[in-house]
Amino acid sequence: MLDKVLIANRGEIALRIMRACKEMGIKTVAVHSKVDRDLKHVKLADEAVCIGPNPSADSYLNIPAIIAAAEVSGAVGIHPGYGFLAENANFAEQVEKSGFTFIGPRAETIRLMGDKVSAIRAMIEAGVPTVPGSGGPLTNNDQKNLAMAREIGYPVIIKAAAGGGGRGMRVVHSEASLISSISVTKSEASGAFGDDTVYMEKFLVNPRHVEIQVLADGQGNALHLFDRDCSLQRRHQKVMEEAPAPDIDPEARAEVLAACVRACNKINYRGAGTFEFLYEDGRFFFIEMNTRVQVEHPVTEQVTGVDIIKEQLRIASGEPMSLRQEDIRVLGHSFECRINAEDSKTFMPSPGTISQFHPPGGFGVRWDSHIYNGYTIPPFYDSMIGKLITYGENRAAALEKMRVALDELVIEGIKTNTDLHKQLVRDEGFRAGGTNIHYLESKLIK
Repeated sequence: MLDKVLIANRGEIALRIMRACKEMGIKTVAVHSKVDRDLKHVKLADEAVCIGPNPSADSYLNIPAIIAAAEVSGAVGIHPGYGFLAENANFAEQVEKSGFTFIGPRAETIRLMGDKVSAIRAMIEAGVPTVPGSGGPLTNNDQKNLAMAREIGYPVIIKAAAGGGGRGMRVVHSEASLISSISVTKSEASGAFGDDTVYMEKFLVNPRHVEIQVLADGQGNALHLFDRDCSLQRRHQKVMEEAPAPDIDPEARAEVLAACVRACNKINYRGAGTFEFLYEDGRFFFIEMNTRVQVEHPVTEQVTGVDIIKEQLRIASGEPMSLRQEDIRVLGHSFECRINAEDSKTFMPSPGTISQFHPPGGFGVRWDSHIYNGYTIPPFYDSMIGKLITYGENRAAALEKMRVALDELVIEGIKTNTDLHKQLVRDEGFRAGGTNIHYLESKLIK
């Protein structure tokens, strides 16, 4: 087992990783920017190293500084968390070349799945269902692209191969705008990602966003932890998640779960990962794979009883999988609300000092957060300050626990999006289950 781990992240995920390490007897090293010296995990870690000024580019994205911190602290492993460098193949490669263990997939796997075109090809080879599309990069042959779009059927969507987080996409509804849309998307992709490769897919009109959590040890053993629904989104950013996904065709679910496990073995995957799908009319369509732990991993932990962070640490230590697929069962239901320091109506960030804080509690309530009374939220990073998770014996019970927990949550001194979540858990459409990815934005527009 790794005896000392450097946590190359901040906020709630850094604290989450630190807690798992401490429970396993692993010493921890916290790295932080200057403004983050008062973060909870920095105060609780065995050691702390300042790696630079406040901007992410000078601290949490500074690869040489992070590796230097590992060297001076004597860490043997580096956990990237999510965001920042978590899916940076160059970082993973440099970590390993410097003699440390990267707690995540191999660099070549991150590269393979980070490029949407190569990822889709790999999934097709593994038998994972994909969205009908070009199957590879679009060329500059306008006639070929027009013919392909006719065969796929409008509307289509042009996507940047290196894109993510809702960026680098353009929906095309008619042949008249196809060629210009391809050109504009290529130009935007080049500017945003340094890669103008784009591809084409069928645009699904009203899909849900359903994802599959997997674990694999890179030694030929892989398993799934069933599914989550992440359809409540605003501008392609998730707001609330739940597990398991409601109202999924049982046969389609069984097929896609088995396909994801096959894919892990085919690409020799190592660590925790998530296959993301669009689900429409009883069919799954692969869109991408996240080669890291997800923000929403707690809902899967609640319904399966599996500690995903601890499994990451065991796998990175070279241990084979201790779990078997037949041991994994889904019991009950879980929801997660992402609590952000932002205005519920304008969604403008709201950094500042927390003057009063009271977390909710009770049976089936979990609060993952780094905030505390008097903590000052800096303006330099993502606005998420906590995750409120509830668990119940069924979906209705878990949702009622969330309603009560949200009413109990007190965060004063800043604005948060708690009021939006309070509206959502009382919304009849959402309470019925199975809402699509456009549902939240359609409610916000009204």
